[in-house]
Amino acid sequence: MPLIALSGAQVFDGERMREGDAVLMRHGQVVDIVAASAVPPQAAVEALAGGVLAPGFVDLQVNGGGGVMLGETPDTATNRATLERIATALRPLGTTALLPTLITADAATMAAVIAAAAGGPLPGVLGLHLEGPHLAPSRKGAHRAALMRPMTPADADALVAARARLGVLMVTLAVEQVAPALIRRVTDAGVIVSIGHSDASYDAARAAFDAGALCVTHLFNAMSPLTSRAPGLVGAALACGAAWGGVIADGHHVHPASLRIALAAKQGPGRLFLVSDAMATAGSAIGGFDLAGVRVHRAAGRLTLADGTLAGADIDLAGSLRVLVHAVGVPLAEALRMATTYPAALIGDATRGRLAPGRRADIVLLGDDLTVRRVWMAGQAVPAG
Repeated sequence: MPLIALSGAQVFDGERMREGDAVLMRHGQVVDIVAASAVPPQAAVEALAGGVLAPGFVDLQVNGGGGVMLGETPDTATNRATLERIATALRPLGTTALLPTLITADAATMAAVIAAAAGGPLPGVLGLHLEGPHLAPSRKGAHRAALMRPMTPADADALVAARARLGVLMVTLAVEQVAPALIRRVTDAGVIVSIGHSDASYDAARAAFDAGALCVTHLFNAMSPLTSRAPGLVGAALACGAAWGGVIADGHHVHPASLRIALAAKQGPGRLFLVSDAMATAGSAIGGFDLAGVRVHRAAGRLTLADGTLAGADIDLAGSLRVLVHAVGVPLAEALRMATTYPAALIGDATRGRLAPGRRADIVLLGDDLTVRRVWMAGQAVPAG
């Protein structure tokens, strides 16, 4: 395979913006980043007319795409095809790695989705995110409250077994539904626990983080808010340095001012990062879809149930970047970290999220307007959607 040089664009390497450099790639990996004037003569040069080269986006909460939702049936083969369809639909949008996400479902569907995800590698599919069923009905959002329940020791054992099959397993749960000892049980086995759909008090949330929970799911949404006397889950997530937090930056789920405040307040080393919370509409032109027999309507950049409840987001991570930069005022390099470096770091992926020697050549070219112009996955050009 020839050495390929991508030249003529700014380069964001996962840490900083670089001017006048070129990305060298071969055999699906980044070989080096060098000055454009130092590109080896044997390299095949792809001349780019401006824009920004960045690592491919890493999205840890993707419920659907390409017109389908994960877990529509309790059939392993169907869910396997759905995983591939979702990843394929999001790839031209710049998302080269993702955690397909199953919202609260019955036991048969959960088993089928786990089996599908564990059935061998699928390009771009990193593992699985189970958002439920151990959530709080009081913060159900668009999930089915009738399927929500407390976690038992047997449930914890099943998650540990699933993680061994999947590699990466993230689980969203409510503090009210899971004892700290069970959080410790699953996190010790490598499950990434994220707190969400919860009315947890500040103290209960901090206890969950102390027990090993690493993250909160879609900060601000479907959780106890930050108030003067009760900091809630939002306050705990911002005050606890060990906690990371996914955010939906679509201009609807969270006001830009709230995001600005949260970014200023967040204690490290945990970071806030972007998630799309994408649904079946991602990468498709459909006007709506059915979610567990309930119609979800798509209009004006929003996905809602008939009563106005938000039901996932109608945005991709490039759109989220534009919201962060233009509406929230986040510097482009930090916004890009929130879509690449930070989510990869949370799940411990040392191959993605940065452009550096030995890393995967998963690359997105953004125009000056932050729209996706081109995408490469393992060094191969991705066809336009």
